[in-house]
Amino acid sequence: MKAVSASSRRGAPIVTQRSAGLLIYRLRGGEPEVLLVHPGGPYWRGKDLAGWSILKGLVEPGEDALVAARREFAEEVGLPLAGEAQPLTPCRQPGGKLVLAWMVEADLDLSKAQSELFEMEWPPRSGRFAAFPEVDRVAYFKLEEALAKIHKGQRPILIEAAQRLGKD
Repeated sequence: MKAVSASSRRGAPIVTQRSAGLLIYRLRGGEPEVLLVHPGGPYWRGKDLAGWSILKGLVEPGEDALVAARREFAEEVGLPLAGEAQPLTPCRQPGGKLVLAWMVEADLDLSKAQSELFEMEWPPRSGRFAAFPEVDRVAYFKLEEALAKIHKGQRPILIEAAQRLGKD
C-alpha cells in the first residue's frame, strides 16, 4: 500500500515513495558498529562524508516493506542474513521519500559482499552505456563516524538505533 501525503493542485493525490532498509549492527568490544554502504556509479565516486547509506531500496507496489528491505539487502550486498528485525521509527528524507527501517544484529564477513550492477549512459549524452555496481563499498563504522558518513536524511535512523543500543 502506497502512502498518500497530500493533494496536487489539480486534486490528484501525490504518492509518497517508500524505501525500506536494514540497519545492520554488531557489537565489538562492547561498542556497537553499524553497516553502511556507499552507492556505486560515477556521481558518488568522490563523495565520502554524507555519502553513505543504510541498505535500502524502493518498496514495490503491493510488497511488504520488510520483505522489500531483505530483498534490497540481498541485491546490494549478496550476503545471507538471519536475525530478528526490530522496527525503527519511519524517517522522511528531505526529498519527501519515506524510509522504513529495521535493526538487525549480524556480524557479516564483508569480504564476500557482492553487489548487483546497474546500467546508465556514461558519460551523459554520449550514447554509450556502462555498468556500475549498486554498491561499491560496504563497511562497519562506530556510531560517531557513521553519523558523519551517512546521508543527512538518514541520521535520525542512526540516532534512534544508538539510543536503543544505550549509546546516546
